[in-house]
Amino acid sequence: QVQLVESGGGSVQAGGSLKLSCTASAYMGWMGWFRQGPGKEREGVTAIGRIGNTFYADSVKGRFTISQDNAKNTLYLEMNSLKPEDTAMYYCAASSSRSVWSFLRGDVNYWGQGIQVTVSS
Repeated sequence: QVQLVESGGGSVQAGGSLKLSCTASAYMGWMGWFRQGPGKEREGVTAIGRIGNTFYADSVKGRFTISQDNAKNTLYLEMNSLKPEDTAMYYCAASSSRSVWSFLRGDVNYWGQGIQVTVSS
């Protein structure tokens, strides 16, 4: 069992920045962030592998950065140039999936409880 605890969400105006953290009881092959906006399906936002290779959804490329501190078992998501359409519940996720693309399509073993990010225009 892997426990994931998110922190750092909140409200910000468009163009602003937020940094999310996820403390994990253990790391798995893929760690990442998903989000679910109002009336939308949950979507994979970004992923990072054990060797630090990263992947991003097109909608956040150039604005979001995923990173990890292995010593602290903590995953981060730095979000810049935030837009109202980034408003969502953000979830930390861990997976043993062989494919990062399967992971980002929802092949997840463990989820965090979620944290709200609200971007106002």
